[in-house]
Amino acid sequence: MKDLAILKETQIFQYLTDEQLKKMEPLAVEEKQKAGKVLYKEGETASKCYIVTEGKVVLNMKIDMGPSAPPMQVTVDVVTKGEEMSWSAFVEPHIFTVSALCMDDSTLLTFESKKLRELINQDASLGFNVMRGAAKLVAKRLHHTRNILVGERGLRFLPTY
Repeated sequence: MKDLAILKETQIFQYLTDEQLKKMEPLAVEEKQKAGKVLYKEGETASKCYIVTEGKVVLNMKIDMGPSAPPMQVTVDVVTKGEEMSWSAFVEPHIFTVSALCMDDSTLLTFESKKLRELINQDASLGFNVMRGAAKLVAKRLHHTRNILVGERGLRFLPTY
């Protein structure tokens, strides 16, 4: 039996009641991944939702720096124990907006997104609580991404010596 208490630490699932968490238990699968493993790539279908229970995962995206510079690979966030990734599993068009790479050997609690969406559609209260958390996570990632983009673009205009 998996310990789903870690879900209460995540932004997406923090609002779920104990009864709602019990409904999610049959959907949870534990995966172990080695450092260097790409979990998913930007632009792929979001087939799973991930919670990190051990290890570290870095989220990267390609940034177009304009016609005179090649695209940059930018780290948007680093996800560690008790944090989630792949909000795209809940939000149409269900396409990953970043890539995820395990930086350490990692243990992940995963949920197949189709099954998770079916559960959300069957239980409106559960779905509302998940989407409240998903909105909070999207806002956090947008804030991180905005700060990174401003910093990266600002570096272009610094003089080089």
